[in-house]
Amino acid sequence: MTVMMKKTFVAKKGEHQAHWWVVDATDKVVGRLASDIAMILMGKHRPTYTPHVDTGDFVIVTNVGKVTYTGKKWDQKQYAWVTGYPGQKTEKAGIRLQRRPEMILREAVRRMLPKNKLAFKMLMKLKLYPGTEHPHQAQLPQQIELGKK
Repeated sequence: MTVMMKKTFVAKKGEHQAHWWVVDATDKVVGRLASDIAMILMGKHRPTYTPHVDTGDFVIVTNVGKVTYTGKKWDQKQYAWVTGYPGQKTEKAGIRLQRRPEMILREAVRRMLPKNKLAFKMLMKLKLYPGTEHPHQAQLPQQIELGKK
């Protein structure tokens, strides 16, 4: 009697070939778009996902300044940060969209990534641009539709 042993696949560093994806963020809801982007950055969209190895792809997001929130979040949602002086600085989402539109999506994606050292490497694969142009044409990125209902 022979017993068939099944082996679990574990990705190793350097085995993974990363792809490049382009996403148009025009009229996309921030949370839905950010969760889809985080899945691609982590590599959970492919069967070779391994938690301790960066198996994710690069994501280029264009038109970041045209994202939307649902409800009254433009007036009610506040971003806070520490300056080193007493107290915190806060600003509403509408003001942040005018000042630094890419930070809205970057913070949403960052908070959806794992809380470890690997998350910093994953976040470096996210490229955000407020307009339609990006300097990554040489990588031959493919168009992908994310953030759908």
